[in-house]
Amino acid sequence: MSDTMINNVRVPFVPVRGVDSSPQRIPVGMDGKETFQNVFEKELDELKFSKHAQQRLDSRSISLNDADKMKLQNAVSMAEQKGSNDSLVFLRDMAFIVSVKNRTVVTAIDKANLQQNVFTNIDSAVIAE
Repeated sequence: MSDTMINNVRVPFVPVRGVDSSPQRIPVGMDGKETFQNVFEKELDELKFSKHAQQRLDSRSISLNDADKMKLQNAVSMAEQKGSNDSLVFLRDMAFIVSVKNRTVVTAIDKANLQQNVFTNIDSAVIAE
């Protein structure tokens, strides 16, 4: 039995198709042109919803379409540019508390629950357009 070197590691076997016949694989869902860095940055920029925020959206029957999510994302980016950490974002008749640093919606408030509320631990407010 002869040993074979693969990537400078001695192995006591030879792969069935040989060492040189394994094709370059592209991960599922990627076109081969998108780099890890691009995917990573896109994930970091995307706005996330905490479990609590998702529960509030569900219990208060708040639904957000893609345009709403984009407006929220833009508002968070504006708050980030101004150095905010935690922001109150107004969108139509709703309000969202957002951790700007983590790009995470912490809670969601609908019009009915906006009455006589006090918002604490925020350092900015943004009106999303």
